[in-house]
Amino acid sequence: MGKGWTLNLGLKGKYAVVTGGSRGIGRAIALALAQEGCNIAVCARNKPDLDKTAREIERLGVQCITVALDVTDKWAIEGFYRIILGEFPTIHILINNVGGGGTWGKEMIEETPLYDVSAVFEKNVWAAVKCTVMAIPLMKKQKWGRVVTIASMYGKEAGGKPWFTMAKAAEIALMKSLAKDNFLAGSGITCNCCSPGHVLLPDKPIGLINSPLGRPGTPEEVADAVVFLCSERASLINGCNLVCDGGESFSF
Repeated sequence: MGKGWTLNLGLKGKYAVVTGGSRGIGRAIALALAQEGCNIAVCARNKPDLDKTAREIERLGVQCITVALDVTDKWAIEGFYRIILGEFPTIHILINNVGGGGTWGKEMIEETPLYDVSAVFEKNVWAAVKCTVMAIPLMKKQKWGRVVTIASMYGKEAGGKPWFTMAKAAEIALMKSLAKDNFLAGSGITCNCCSPGHVLLPDKPIGLINSPLGRPGTPEEVADAVVFLCSERASLINGCNLVCDGGESFSF
């Protein structure tokens, strides 16, 4: 790279939605997109955390919308989109970050209530489906869009609790299937996943991990990968599952 070379991601002025964006990886993604000049709409359940994140985003000189809601509620998502489109002219980028439930249930599947299995699927997959279905028509109209779903290295290979692995694998399948969908061909929309490994979060201590790097990842490292997937520079990356695990996973 020559002296003075810069990577223009082409995101300034874009409008982005980040679900579960008040803490952890979601917050890091929202801030990273804001640093690139994106206007941000964030939803999460915890209003104080949302307000704190909004102040950090607005200090970067972009517009920020926050809505406290539970994305497993279909009507809440529709209300969120109405609020967004009351202030933003469109949506260019959707980050399906909300999820979790990796520790829910018992150790053995036969002792785990089916409610827990269903709840994990609802929180991860159905939330991503609902948000994506509402964003795609806007992206098709403008012939440009980026959908990035935050999955997990356990969606790529076994290792998590079965119902969590199942949900994350379904998210990866959703993005790959949409990328191959003939109805989106030539639309300018790309659909990808980013699958983190163990990530160090302030409120979630991590035990011993088998990482070649000798450490867990950080939310900011995952956010950097996601921002690239959203950029103009990633225009040929479609249907990809970008694993950000420092080499933890074993599968190719």
